Amino acid sequence: MISCSFLTHPSEDQIAGIMHLYQAEKWWEGDMDNAKTVKKIISGSHCFVIANIKNKIIGMGRAISDHVSDAYIQDVTVQESFRGQKIGTRIIAMLIEKLNQDGIHWIGLIAEKNASPFYEPLGFTIMPNAAPMLRKTYNGF
Repeated sequence: MISCSFLTHPSEDQIAGIMHLYQAEKWWEGDMDNAKTVKKIISGSHCFVIANIKNKIIGMGRAISDHVSDAYIQDVTVQESFRGQKIGTRIIAMLIEKLNQDGIHWIGLIAEKNASPFYEPLGFTIMPNAAPMLRKTYNGF
């Protein structure tokens, strides 16, 4: 049975599972690929949700926020072999419920290409006149 739960203090096995998900999505570059980074990501997030089966992490998602008015959902993924089972929907629902309980109702995200059909039934819409932007810093610049 697949269960979803909030994670605040990850075990070494959980950290390894989370690192595997980041690597599978190719979301990490350079020296980000380590246990210390995962611990900081989890502790710095407003909330972090994992999906697991038989103590193996197969999905995750997190929210970052100012803890007052705004939040962003990011790093939502489910291991490819488990997709299509509404696990991602459960992760998003838990994040939204926690944010709403904490008084945060403006929740944004940047979806991967072709992911809007996943997010739209969950209440997300494309923001007119908005464009996601990114600034990467390398070697101190």
